[in-house]
Amino acid sequence: MKIKRIILTGGGSSGHVTPNLALLPQLRKKGYDIHYVGSAKGIEKEVISTTDLPFYGIPAGKLRRYFSWRNFTDIFRILSATIRSFLLIRRLRPQVVFSKGGFVSCPVVWSAWLNRIPVVIHESDVTPGLANRLSKPFARKVCLTFPESEQYIGSTKAVVTGLPLRDFLMKGDAENGRAFCQFDEQLPVLLIIGGSQGAQKINETIRMALPSLTSRYQIVHLCGKGKIEEQLLGVEGYRQFEYINEELPDLFAMTHIVISRAGSTSINEIKQLKKLNLLIPLSKRSSRGDQILNARSFEQQGISAVLMEEALTVETLLDALSDLEAKSDSYRRQLNQGSTIDAIDRVIDVLEETVNNRS
Repeated sequence: MKIKRIILTGGGSSGHVTPNLALLPQLRKKGYDIHYVGSAKGIEKEVISTTDLPFYGIPAGKLRRYFSWRNFTDIFRILSATIRSFLLIRRLRPQVVFSKGGFVSCPVVWSAWLNRIPVVIHESDVTPGLANRLSKPFARKVCLTFPESEQYIGSTKAVVTGLPLRDFLMKGDAENGRAFCQFDEQLPVLLIIGGSQGAQKINETIRMALPSLTSRYQIVHLCGKGKIEEQLLGVEGYRQFEYINEELPDLFAMTHIVISRAGSTSINEIKQLKKLNLLIPLSKRSSRGDQILNARSFEQQGISAVLMEEALTVETLLDALSDLEAKSDSYRRQLNQGSTIDAIDRVIDVLEETVNNRS
């Protein structure tokens, strides 16, 4: 009996890894033998080490949009990664490759195409990143999180599936969350998420606003590695953590409002949990603007309030939270009316169709 095999790839950030993990239970039910290819030194290696998946590390070069001497040296890393991926795919002979993006995925996608293995890729953001733009010509299908993305992909390849999300966040217990933070039920909880590295401008503004915020909320602040402010450890109703893993579902369960960056995985998890939220997207000075487009899409759907980082001050933050509270019924109505599309099933359907129509 021929083995039904798939290679998953993607890395560089958790948003390029965790959607792959969300697919694992269904892929296993479908009988797939699953392998993962990622950067030998990237976050994906650490994340995949918590599973039983075989992991294959390759060099991760990067193509930058600006001049850097590393662009020249990284060409050799990309070439090495492509050769290693080509030989690995020739040995494993998967029926399909699924790419979640990040520069490490490009050599895997190109190598699959050279081996005549069909490729499906997934784009999380409204506009495709450079890695997915380089991968798109070699893909059979491109799964999309946002319907607006189809204009960048083309109708023949584009399939709106939504973003696969793990369901562990849905299993939190609010009472456990309050016990963990030593909170009571007298004030609502405000959860601030700045990303794995934290968000300096958000951290600074939240801390300057603490006297006003702690009179209205109990606050959980996920501030990023090395960003704990020692002098604020004793502030009543304010808890700081570099990051949270196992307890995160419980923290979400007790939360009234979430303040977050606008990475696609984060905001879709907030949407899935139907939490009131204020998005502060990464500015164009620090990104290609994808978080701004993600945030604007959610704003237009009526499920998120948005405050631009350039406009972020203590006053604008407090005003934005007051406005969000005043319009909470409208936001909750839109969150509850949101699509119940099962992104995992949709992506699995695309993969199965691709395997069955392989030629």
